[in-house]
Amino acid sequence: MINKTNLKKIFQPALIAACILTSTSCAELKDIARQTGGGIPPLTEAEVINGLREALTTGATNSSRILSAENGYFGDAAVKILLPPEAQVILNNISRLPGGSQLVEDLILRINRAAEDAAKEIAPIFANSIRQMTVRDGFGILRGADNAATTYLKNTTYNQLYSLYKPKIEASTRKRIVGNISTMDAWTTLTQNWNTLANSVAGRAANLTPVNTDLNDYLTRRALDGVFLKIEAEELKIRKNVNARVTPLLQRVFGSL
Repeated sequence: MINKTNLKKIFQPALIAACILTSTSCAELKDIARQTGGGIPPLTEAEVINGLREALTTGATNSSRILSAENGYFGDAAVKILLPPEAQVILNNISRLPGGSQLVEDLILRINRAAEDAAKEIAPIFANSIRQMTVRDGFGILRGADNAATTYLKNTTYNQLYSLYKPKIEASTRKRIVGNISTMDAWTTLTQNWNTLANSVAGRAANLTPVNTDLNDYLTRRALDGVFLKIEAEELKIRKNVNARVTPLLQRVFGSL
């Protein structure tokens, strides 16, 4: 026989899901908890939003700290920035250039140092998006995939982040970092030397292809790939690792999962 208590048990999960998906008030959840003798009261909208904002801020701050450290990019194979794919022809024929191998090694170091320098400014760029998170966004992230928060940040900040980040990359590539030579100087030297060879009679006979890549655009996109990869890793830690929930609010919000 289905009595009143059993009905509550049957419909409780559906009511909770409806509350979350429609982003309505959680008063219904509180009523259910009181009526069914539930232990911990359900999350309020404010707790969810504040908890998600705290998690996103933590992820962005940690990512900035990790990537902006020396070898944050260069020493991490997952985010290390290599030459653009269009430059693979150079690597395949590097022995044709005087001192070519050393030029490439120095260039890759400078590229990654430029990204590390720009990464110092990552965290503040996300602040506006985090502040504008809605209740619907919050519940969608909380109950979404393990990278839902990262996806939210990428969807809401990428274009603005690119516009703000690229000038920093450009400024970094113009800095004279190693041996009083900038990243752009090294890239220009390498590609000019290569293109001179590729456009020569011998180069055309060998079907060598000139390289005309917008280095700063490529660096910006690769650097941002690294940013979101690190934020995703930070998000996963908070979702899966209790010890990564360093505040009571994070413990309550993500503990609900």
